[in-house]
Amino acid sequence: MAAFITRRFFYMLVTVAAISVMTFIIIQLPPGDYVTAMVAQLNLQGTTVDPAEMAALRARYGLDDPLHVQYWKWISNIVFAGDFGYSLEWRRPVADLLWNRLGLTFLLALVTLLFIWAISLPIGIYTAVRKNTVGDYLATLIGVLGLAIPNFLFALVLMYISFRYFGTGIGGLYSPEYENAAWSWGKLINLGQHLIIPTIVLGTSGTAALIRILRANLLDELSKPYVTTARAYGLSENRLLLKYPVRIALNPFISTVGWVLPTLVSGATITAVVLNLPMTGPLLLQALISQDMYLAGSFILMLSVLTVIGTLLSDLLLAWLDPRIRYT
Repeated sequence: MAAFITRRFFYMLVTVAAISVMTFIIIQLPPGDYVTAMVAQLNLQGTTVDPAEMAALRARYGLDDPLHVQYWKWISNIVFAGDFGYSLEWRRPVADLLWNRLGLTFLLALVTLLFIWAISLPIGIYTAVRKNTVGDYLATLIGVLGLAIPNFLFALVLMYISFRYFGTGIGGLYSPEYENAAWSWGKLINLGQHLIIPTIVLGTSGTAALIRILRANLLDELSKPYVTTARAYGLSENRLLLKYPVRIALNPFISTVGWVLPTLVSGATITAVVLNLPMTGPLLLQALISQDMYLAGSFILMLSVLTVIGTLLSDLLLAWLDPRIRYT
């Protein structure tokens, strides 16, 4: 097991290093830089910028340095000093913007993951055990609808119902009176109330997919000879179900630790805009549009690191749950 963990950890470090290089290169691929994007916006407003001022801004921010020099300055400051650079658009350290948005995104991702597991696990087991019943067909219908309906459309519908029939708005993560207030039990409860709708919206498609995956895996396990043999030995149905087939069929649930973060972040950008959520998606999109390379690069790097860490945890949990994986 120690060799398995060491090997996986080494792969994680190599992957993160490769991601950092690819991230910086991809951000630099579009023509121009932050200064040209800012000048283009000023020209649309009728303001003319002197070329000497543009050259001075590029020299100030180091935009004229070779690509490898810019990359080394960026990554070395992150690794050795924890400095993610300075946002050219927001005029603030990237770390201030990064940890504020990333913390809320991680919180929502964690709550959504728990919601997905809590709903899909019992329903997936029920639909496999009660195959071709009314409950199975109903769960299948709900699952298909959950996969088919776009998250942003579902969010708009829930916002309308909340405002039309309950007289409350669900935009943002806090009510106006708690927006800038100090932390208290009231603010924590208010945060929990505002997390309900985003959790349901973001977790619907993931729940529907996991229900179908768990049902298919569990049906496959229930048809294997060892289940028939266990029944012949007189093992109770509940013990037989939970000790063997369900444990093996749980592999997809453990695997979700690795892919839930990128799925939520990539799929939640439009939803975050609709629900006015202070998450990473909208800020990352704006940073890419304005070519704010330090802000965009830091966001992509940290999200990739979280994904790699999630994949590492997923591998370790799968190895603990299924010995065949670590021996392979």
